[in-house]
Amino acid sequence: MLYIPVHALKDDDNSKEAGKYMRKYFVELLNKPFDESSLKKKAILIGDSHAQDFLNMITEAKRLENYQISTLHIVTQCQPYYGGELYKFIKSQDNKICEKGFSIGKSIDRIRQANLVILAANWKEWAIKELPTTINNLNLSKQQELLIVGRKSMGKVNAANFLGVPVKKRITHRNKVDKEQVRLNQLMSKTLKNVEWIDIHKDVCGSSTARECPIFNSLGEFISFDGGHLTPAGAKHYGDKLNLRHLEAH
Repeated sequence: MLYIPVHALKDDDNSKEAGKYMRKYFVELLNKPFDESSLKKKAILIGDSHAQDFLNMITEAKRLENYQISTLHIVTQCQPYYGGELYKFIKSQDNKICEKGFSIGKSIDRIRQANLVILAANWKEWAIKELPTTINNLNLSKQQELLIVGRKSMGKVNAANFLGVPVKKRITHRNKVDKEQVRLNQLMSKTLKNVEWIDIHKDVCGSSTARECPIFNSLGEFISFDGGHLTPAGAKHYGDKLNLRHLEAH
């Protein structure tokens, strides 16, 4: 297990170590075939580094242990989108990477094998607006469940500013969140009003429109090393708050 103390987060080398932690579990399960002999249900987790964070959340907090998980990486530029004419939504310089990379369409056969399909990403405005199209085109069966995980951002984090700050002050500190995070989170709420999704911003920051978020857990440990991605302590903090009981009950 990698633990990242407050005093270490100012160091670039430790930021690299934090990045390695973030990717570790996701890479281990990347495109992993489902074990048909297992009694566990099957879940496929699709997305970018925010999907990696979600996997770390459920791993650190020991959630969804009744599922075997396979991961599918889709880079942020391309988004977990399933529809036609992707080039209309992405930058022209990203066409090649999106054409060559993994996508929902290329992996639809494996998606059909899963009992649970999870989409998690650093959602862009166009992909949020196209989520109804993506959901419709997935055409999941009645035996399959879909879980969409909202985006997260805790604003800019400068660990050096908190060197020597007592734990009591750290745990009461609230970090200013960028306006784009709040705007896009509101757009997700509006777009997915009839769809079950995890509003991480609400669960951790207090409301869907919160302008401030904590960046320390109750022990004064950093939740995020960069304001957008999670430390092991942060993954546990988030994972404990996820409302997944309906998935864990059966």
